[in-house]
Amino acid sequence: MILLFDGVCNLCNSAVDIILKKARESHFKLIPLQSDEGQQLLKEFDLPLEINTVVLIHNNQVFSESEAVLEICRYLKAPWSWLAVFKILPKSWRNKLYRFVANNRYKWFGKRTSCRSF
Repeated sequence: MILLFDGVCNLCNSAVDIILKKARESHFKLIPLQSDEGQQLLKEFDLPLEINTVVLIHNNQVFSESEAVLEICRYLKAPWSWLAVFKILPKSWRNKLYRFVANNRYKWFGKRTSCRSF
């Protein structure tokens, strides 16, 4: 599984730290959206280079926004995995909340001066 995330976003990097600690196994290849590899994957999957969301690529399927977050949760240890239950909510509601947080993440959580690398 490939997880593309905003490498300068403090909220996104905190989420990556949780994923690294709570993943049941090392399912995830973590790649900042801003990296050359991230940009290449966005092109390969015909996604906008300026995308403003987390992207999960698994078995050539692309998940984004709340769908990506909840899909990631499925591979984390409890209690994080329990968040996947929110898939029962309408996707439009989940994505509205996701976009609200995504659009305010720099203001609320700040931004790094350089992109995280692995």
